[in-house]
Amino acid sequence: MTQGVESRRAALTLLDAVLRHGKSVDGAMGRAFRHLKRADDRGLAAAIVGEVLRRLPDYDRLIDSATKNPLPDDAKARMVLRMALAQALALDTPHHAAISTALPLLTGGPKRLAHGVFGTLSRQDVELPEVPTLPGSVVERWSAAWGDAMVAAAARAIAAPPLLDLTLADPAETDALATALEGVSLLPGHVRRERAAVTGLPGYAEGRWWVQDIAAGLPARLFGHGEGRAALDLCAAPGGKTLQLAAQGWNVTAVDRAESRLARLSENLARTGLSAELVTADALQWAAPAEAYDAILVDAPCSATGIFRRHPDVLYRASPRVIVESAEIQTAMLDRAARWLKPGGTLVYAVCSLEPEEGEAVARGFLESHPAFAVAPIESEALPAGLATAPEGWLRILPGEIADPGGSDGFFIVRFRHS
Repeated sequence: MTQGVESRRAALTLLDAVLRHGKSVDGAMGRAFRHLKRADDRGLAAAIVGEVLRRLPDYDRLIDSATKNPLPDDAKARMVLRMALAQALALDTPHHAAISTALPLLTGGPKRLAHGVFGTLSRQDVELPEVPTLPGSVVERWSAAWGDAMVAAAARAIAAPPLLDLTLADPAETDALATALEGVSLLPGHVRRERAAVTGLPGYAEGRWWVQDIAAGLPARLFGHGEGRAALDLCAAPGGKTLQLAAQGWNVTAVDRAESRLARLSENLARTGLSAELVTADALQWAAPAEAYDAILVDAPCSATGIFRRHPDVLYRASPRVIVESAEIQTAMLDRAARWLKPGGTLVYAVCSLEPEEGEAVARGFLESHPAFAVAPIESEALPAGLATAPEGWLRILPGEIADPGGSDGFFIVRFRHS
């Protein structure tokens, strides 16, 4: 078998799981890559999948320009051509290698068609646009919600994987670690640098930091110093916010239904020398202890469209049905969390979503149904340059808003206070 074909076959299997069956890349990767023994092969397959998903409309436009009759969206030949073009145009794979490792995935007529289409496009010296094209349904939805400027910023943001953001266990080390890591800091307790294998970076083995997008690090900051008081982190895994709360001096209970993800959190707690009580449970079924909490963080399940820079597959999985169902889960989770909070306590609700149905609409509904709660406005000094709170006192982070060109994930964050 031609060298490298198995990596392409694994990439094809993973793309099929995402685009035809609505699976996430993370969720389907284990099965799709199970036959790949070498880390380099798995890395190549993941890179192909990522590049296809970042620019899928652009690859399809090229394919359609070279075919007399459009191929069905789910045609195997179209999928294989997307992969070959992604390698040749985005991953700097020699054209002959890109097509020679793609054709064994097809037989008969589709194989001849793919060879002809790829040859035609290669002879034309086609190039990808500098700014990727977003899926049409996403453009329509985001344009209606946020305007054309946001859509343009999102298209620029998806062009390449984001930089590496690190949250520091001790903000007093910000300057020292920014220097040691050859990065920059956008906030105390934060460092941003070029992407790299994290385990070899200064401070990793000593547990002085963990990987966390700067936007994802904002919700836990809103609680301030815990001084040993009780905090609840719902849907805690993979655990960055639990680590933050523990580092801020809170006595943390971290709840998540995924035991495997809590195991990863446990490893990070051990590496950083921090502590938290870990509970494997569904937050919508869990019977909380009788003792109420001083602080509760609800980083709720959502469509996750805000993390499209790192996980472009979300753009193809976040259907209107998924968005509505996610908002319903968030509403139910907030309702349960409200019962567990002490009077005078703080409840923060956050979602890595760019859909107003999951952020603003859920927050307004919560305030209407829970008159004992009010928004505690987020202070501007707690935010990176470029961000500002809405008139309601909550924070909506859209693509392109953070002043640093590295950007951030999309988020909605609101802080409530129990009277």
